[in-house]
Amino acid sequence: MHGEDFRGPDGPDLVGDPLAGERTVVVGGGVGGLATAPYLAAMGADVTLIERNDDLGGVAARIEGEGFRFDAGPSWYLMPDVFERYFAQFGHEPDDFYALERLDPHYRIHWKDGDEVAVPDDPEAVAELFESYEPGAGAAFREYLDEAAETYRIGMERFVYEDRPRLRDWVDLDVARSARGLTFLGSMQDHAADYFDHPKLRQLVQYTLVFLGGAPHNTPALYNLMAHVDFELGVFYPENGIYSLVEALRDLGREHGVTFRTDETVTAIDPGPPATVTTERDRLRADRVVCNANPAHVERDLLPTRARRHDDDYWIDRTYAPSAYMLYLGVEGDVAPLEHHTLILPEDWEPHFETIFDEPAWPEDPAYYVNVPSLTDDDAAPEGHHTVVVLVPIAPGLDDGPEVRDRFREQVLADLATHTGVDLRDRIEFEETACVSEFAEWVNAPRGTALGLAHTLRQTGPLRPGHRGGADGLYYVGGYTTPGIGLPMCLISAEHTATAVREDATAQSLLGRLTSE
Repeated sequence: MHGEDFRGPDGPDLVGDPLAGERTVVVGGGVGGLATAPYLAAMGADVTLIERNDDLGGVAARIEGEGFRFDAGPSWYLMPDVFERYFAQFGHEPDDFYALERLDPHYRIHWKDGDEVAVPDDPEAVAELFESYEPGAGAAFREYLDEAAETYRIGMERFVYEDRPRLRDWVDLDVARSARGLTFLGSMQDHAADYFDHPKLRQLVQYTLVFLGGAPHNTPALYNLMAHVDFELGVFYPENGIYSLVEALRDLGREHGVTFRTDETVTAIDPGPPATVTTERDRLRADRVVCNANPAHVERDLLPTRARRHDDDYWIDRTYAPSAYMLYLGVEGDVAPLEHHTLILPEDWEPHFETIFDEPAWPEDPAYYVNVPSLTDDDAAPEGHHTVVVLVPIAPGLDDGPEVRDRFREQVLADLATHTGVDLRDRIEFEETACVSEFAEWVNAPRGTALGLAHTLRQTGPLRPGHRGGADGLYYVGGYTTPGIGLPMCLISAEHTATAVREDATAQSLLGRLTSE
């Protein structure tokens, strides 16, 4: 399985026009909404997508200024098989919209004790790296990867591409056979400890959990599959940045007749039937409404009480993924030894995770990530300059007023200078920040989370909000639903939502024919 991918079963059936004559409104132009709209249009629906911000993309927006260009949110292009599979369903491939560059090294890690490693694009070289830290760790790493590859194959086939929205969908003999031997209930922290003693090696196989909005102690061991994603499937950079994916989805939607309306806020949704979507300047009738806006916001702020599936206490009690303190910096001069992706980690990162999930506070010794896309993309910054994005995971809901932001900015930039030798403070020519308040404002994120619902055991699989919204004709898509957080998962979520719409439309059509006979 090494280096291979898994494209899974076919996606939604796009043959025929099961939605012909129907009008569908997609609320929210994040990646999930953008990916769903072409499916529905290809099935015959008249699709209008409404986005409250000036630009599409949601948290995957773009920031530009003074010749610098930044991806505002996601910056890792992982699981290329998922993107290939999505576009293939429309007769395309990613290369029709953007070129990809495979990164080598995948990333660099600076530990705060002065140690540093560059993780190469070669699993065998990574095994040698592990062996250099701990005798026997190279063989353990190969064994860990074998398990991760199998978990990836089975997990994608049986639990990701195949939506199982109800607990009873998991009580299935075939599923049980497929899942035999997979580790579901333990934590990633304990699972990594079964293979490696050295704390740095444990960090190397667990850092991707931050992409899932979790921590090693609260993320199920099933997510060891991320090691296959990280070390074997490769890390890529799309030409002109992650926003190229947003533009590709927009262009695909236009190709299929989707209408896009930006800078327009939805103020109410009544699922009807027929449904009514009210904006600040219009009132649209629809047969179906797909919400890429998060379900917490939709239920609390947009739906009538009779159409809500959960009360406010439900959303208050959820475990939300981290928010983030983000710096978007245009700087003059060299930034070596930073790579395209760089992680700066304390030897003990538990205190930082505790400030996110257990006792919310600003971290005293932060673990953080630095992205320098201009090292790969000359067009991301003026000549002789670099675009630098610093992301520090923090607890959602923290007070992020100007004073605390200014203090934390100085702390992080000083920490970066101390532990990488890259001092940016006197050569910053462009600067923007984002934090809890911005995520709450941009996408109505509960408590200003940057990612959504964390992938804890109680919020995985059928325990996440489903694609059907609880009222006929109402659906959800995106990182709050299954399969979860991340760009690839949002594309698959779009498949699940489109499949649910097709199934419902087909059933309603059949019922209509039977009752008319």
